[in-house]
Amino acid sequence: MALHLNLLHEEIREQRQRQRDPLKIGMMVLGALGALMFLYYIWNAYQVLGIRNQLNAEQNDWSKIEPKVTAAQKRSAELNDIINTTKVLDGMIDSRFFWAPFLEKLSRCVALNAQITSIDGAVLDDNKGVSVMIEGLAAGREPRAAAEELRQLLLEQLGQSYHDVKVEFKTLEDLDTLVKIGGANMAMARFALSASFNPSATAKAAPPPARTSTK
Repeated sequence: MALHLNLLHEEIREQRQRQRDPLKIGMMVLGALGALMFLYYIWNAYQVLGIRNQLNAEQNDWSKIEPKVTAAQKRSAELNDIINTTKVLDGMIDSRFFWAPFLEKLSRCVALNAQITSIDGAVLDDNKGVSVMIEGLAAGREPRAAAEELRQLLLEQLGQSYHDVKVEFKTLEDLDTLVKIGGANMAMARFALSASFNPSATAKAAPPPARTSTK
């Protein structure tokens, strides 16, 4: 049987121990992790550089567009102010009271034996109502009845277009003066009518009230 002598067994054992040294293995692992971290940092730095370049490009584009955007916003604010002002004016126009239709209705109520001497009207705040004072003269065999007929007709006419209509006598008095109508002398009466109504909404035509003669 051959006898083999290993004279380098101590060096071989030391070499194997050095290869298995935990510190060396740790350093190798740490070096590998450091290399990975370095590569990760390089990758992130590359991405940040790309984002920064994109941001600079967007900022350059915005610096070119910003004056136009600012001018457009200013113009939009001006147009909104004009629109709001127009709406207010349209509301004022739509809600204002026109005297011509009222005078037309009044003219339909004045017969040949009646005469209007003065009209004084006023529109209340926010068009909540209209108040009118009408003074005039009426003639006939029964002048008070003629004045009452005018009041009734005016009440009917106003009730067709307005609501909350009230037409009342403030004064109604006989006069000593006579007037000739159709070749006959007629007695006269002076009257003052107070009319009030709300023009903000159209009222439904109401049936004519019963007429009563005033003596």
